[in-house]
Amino acid sequence: MRWQSRRRSKNVEDRRVRPALGGRRTAKVGGGFVLIALLAVVFLGEDAGKLIGMLGGLQQQTTQTAPPSSPRTSPESDKLADFVSVVLAETEDTWGAIFAAAGSRYQPPRLVLFTDAVQSACGMSSAATGPFYCPADRQVYLDLGFFNELRRFGASGDFALAYVIAHEVGHHVQTLVGTEDEVRNLRQRVSRRQANALSVLMELQADCYAGVWGRSVQERGLLDAGDVEEGLNAAASIGDDRLQRMSGRRVQPESFTHGSSAQRVEWFRRGLSSGSTDACDTFAELRQ
Repeated sequence: MRWQSRRRSKNVEDRRVRPALGGRRTAKVGGGFVLIALLAVVFLGEDAGKLIGMLGGLQQQTTQTAPPSSPRTSPESDKLADFVSVVLAETEDTWGAIFAAAGSRYQPPRLVLFTDAVQSACGMSSAATGPFYCPADRQVYLDLGFFNELRRFGASGDFALAYVIAHEVGHHVQTLVGTEDEVRNLRQRVSRRQANALSVLMELQADCYAGVWGRSVQERGLLDAGDVEEGLNAAASIGDDRLQRMSGRRVQPESFTHGSSAQRVEWFRRGLSSGSTDACDTFAELRQ
């Protein structure tokens, strides 16, 4: 993608810094040994010194201030974060125009960058969950380490990561237009197999919305040769059937929650080909 000179989004929150174990570290000096009360400070807060005194007869205390933070970034990670900010800005422009054409106003999501684990309104999630969108706080969450996972799955290139971001933003669009709320309520009234099928339709629609965005940036001249293929390859790489095979499991379509590789490629391609949300009605068959 030709992204370096593009606008950066202001809706990125960078949490790629792990707070240090703040507070105080208390040491007992005497008898030729030093007792470090770091864990007590972390778990017991201001009462740690009192507890140590009760247990060991504190003779002397020294207090040190811990470093304010421990950075978890690198030049490569920072460049990816910059790229993510540009992609998010491009989704804002695309969906802003689409909503305006429909007589509405687009409210962009916030994108949170994190490392290892993150707390959202949907609960605590680890990086193993992969990128996700939380409708409860209307935010996208992304650990940049997922880019390495994409490579492991066989998907490479910047547009592969862009597709993933655009897919999560697609879920935000579903929330704004009411689809997420309707499907969530319906899933609570059906069997587990039917609920899984509804989840697949949600994911495939988000893939199609990602394709609509892809068509938009293509028309703005931001794609290089091979970018579309990178996106299609990424969609194929994270299909439920492929992931089940990679984990050594038998393919079980009834357990799919995101769709097969073929389905994900098909719906992403539909969005790319049409550039219209009208082509993204994955729920049409349910209304027949």
